[in-house]
Amino acid sequence: MQRKAYVPGVAALLAALLTGCTGGSGATGDATDSKPGDVGTSAAAARPGKYRTLPEPCRQPDKGTLDKMLPGIKELPEGDQRDKAYEGAATVTYDTDRRVGCRWKDDGADATHLLLVDFERVVSYDNAVSDDTEAGQVFAAKQTEAHLPDPVPTDPTSPTTSHSSSAGTDKDTADAENGTEKGTADEENSGKTDEEGSDEASADASSSPSDDSVPGADLQPRALEGLADEAFLNDQLTASASTGGHRTVTVVFRTSNVIVTVEYEQQPGTSAKVPDSKEMQDRARELARKLAGTLSE
Repeated sequence: MQRKAYVPGVAALLAALLTGCTGGSGATGDATDSKPGDVGTSAAAARPGKYRTLPEPCRQPDKGTLDKMLPGIKELPEGDQRDKAYEGAATVTYDTDRRVGCRWKDDGADATHLLLVDFERVVSYDNAVSDDTEAGQVFAAKQTEAHLPDPVPTDPTSPTTSHSSSAGTDKDTADAENGTEKGTADEENSGKTDEEGSDEASADASSSPSDDSVPGADLQPRALEGLADEAFLNDQLTASASTGGHRTVTVVFRTSNVIVTVEYEQQPGTSAKVPDSKEMQDRARELARKLAGTLSE
């Protein structure tokens, strides 16, 4: 009899416990679906990037810019052929919300030009890392891959430059005095010296690199100041015996979580003239500034 009384008591206790659990669940709604730490995680989530969409790349450069960078387009007959060249061709991407681009090409009489404009929107999938920070890391990787050389000092007041300049002045003064003292008696020797000096100067000129093929210190690949959040420029020349060289100038800049690339190429024709570094850099940088201004609007 005691065993029979005990069993119903245990059953009643279990029923009461089950009823209490069921009632608590109904009072708190979806409390059973909540995850510990959800509130703290959302509160600490990094801010999203400024840009949620990307512009239409083929509509960014105006006709004036394209006429400068792709002069061969104006050589095309007016009509559909020229209009199509101005429109460009969209690059193939798998996700247009994340990356878009456009290419243009001209086949001029003197050279072939190619232009690429590329927009990449960076999104961080780590709640602790903002889109801007992630984009900065992607930009840094691109700059590292470019292998930019160390900056070359160009200060004209450096000790080496000053010393060389004064040494040359002293030498010229001494030569003038010696020439006055020698007079006409040393005319033959002086003529010989001048001839040797001329030969040496010609040899030096022929051995020195061309300004067109090797950019000066101010045109070397480098980081750019005053363009968006950060930017760099790369300038590469591929030598060719038949065409003189194929030059590619690339400007990459980051504004918030968007990275923009301007790639400008020139392949000379049969003239074998090396593409001008300064001209190409100026045109690529001008387009990059316009694109940065459009994004900031």
